Amino acid sequence: MLRRVMEEPDRPRPTQDAVSRLASEDLAPYSQAELAERIALLEAEIARVKAHRDRAAAHRAAAEALFAKGSG
Repeated sequence: MLRRVMEEPDRPRPTQDAVSRLASEDLAPYSQAELAERIALLEAEIARVKAHRDRAAAHRAAAEALFAKGSG
């Protein structure tokens, strides 16, 4: 599971999460076209995850700035 509460300590990822299953999947049965489609889907998912990470970082920075102003 990739979701974590920001304050939780890092925990080892379960061995059968989606990323682990995806990384261990046999690619031999896929055609060139299917592999190209898979790459496009994975690249879109990477962009989605990065956008979410960036929004979360911006949200956290805004909250930290707000609380830093109030504690002074």
